[in-house]
Amino acid sequence: MHFQLTEEHKMIVQAARDFARQQCLPGVIERDEHQKFPREQVIQLAELGFMGLMVDPAYGGAGMDTISYVLAMEEISKIDASVSVCMSVNNSLVCWGLEAYGNEDQKQKYLVPLAQGRKDGDLYIGAFLLSEPEAGSDATSQRTTAEDKGDHYLLNGTKNWITNGGSASVYLVMAQTDPSKGSKGITTFIVEKNWPGVTVGAKENKMGIRASDTHSILFNDVKVPKENIIGEVGFGFTFAMKTLAGGRIGIAAQALGIASGAYELALEYSKQRKAFGKEIMNHQAIQFKLADMATKVEAARLLCLKSAWEKDNGIDYTLSSSMAKVYASEAAMWISTEAVQVHGGYGYVKEYHVERLMRDAKITQIYEGTSEVQRIVIGRQILK
Repeated sequence: MHFQLTEEHKMIVQAARDFARQQCLPGVIERDEHQKFPREQVIQLAELGFMGLMVDPAYGGAGMDTISYVLAMEEISKIDASVSVCMSVNNSLVCWGLEAYGNEDQKQKYLVPLAQGRKDGDLYIGAFLLSEPEAGSDATSQRTTAEDKGDHYLLNGTKNWITNGGSASVYLVMAQTDPSKGSKGITTFIVEKNWPGVTVGAKENKMGIRASDTHSILFNDVKVPKENIIGEVGFGFTFAMKTLAGGRIGIAAQALGIASGAYELALEYSKQRKAFGKEIMNHQAIQFKLADMATKVEAARLLCLKSAWEKDNGIDYTLSSSMAKVYASEAAMWISTEAVQVHGGYGYVKEYHVERLMRDAKITQIYEGTSEVQRIVIGRQILK
């Protein structure tokens, strides 16, 4: 076993750290306050190659490994989780799904610009449309339908909680093509946002990751050509589950970044703030909090890197990715809450950042598989 980063990995960390501090930190409070999508930051991420970090260079990507992706996600999430979730969805769910299961024509038409994050000089990113008003954790209960009309399918339904929903150019949509087959009747379609019948709903007014673009997407008799089916008819549920397994690594890394960002802020504050005649870091009550924070961050980091390593080496990472996500997300919630406590009253105001990290942490326990669902996955894996 080796617990040291390669020189290439160290370069990724430094590039992501510099980007986060120089480009994401300025204005992060204002973007959160006004729910302003970080368009400029996402464009700059694309220019760095981070929107297609793991995609083969033959399809416009950077060709990096999953470990590089985890490292970059952590650094960016320390500063702005709204930026990192845009990166996560485009990488883990959209690009990975297309590269793994799309055909050559689909890769050339959609994957290449998605991996580059731009097309014709403009932002070009994707979104993953699985959740519905009646289908959250139970993804088998799809009510969005796609009816075979000969040379095309007719798509109808509503998807919600869609990250990048208003800013994406391309949607990967799971829809029911044969209700009698249940989950085996679900199919994945590539849908372009500007097609007739596609409507972007109002932006959700969220507690955390407020700058990220979260919308409902409505489909009303949308004609989808059959060449835009990913894999084959009935492959959609398998496609979603396989893709989400990698997505858990991305969200685990996001949670890790929120946790480590909150810990670093608390550590720095404890060295500056004085109480009862000495820096609060010298009070054992604060030392114990910092010690627990540091331990949880390190444990979450190791779980994330182990899962990434397994994915890169062709090992089944179903168990490790669920463990990484459930642990890192719960660590992020606990650490960010304690970071507010370390800051005292200052932790409750926006300018010290930790209250935002606490709000951002909560969603990591919910999206791309709740903590409860992760425990179901873990339970099934260990009881095989």
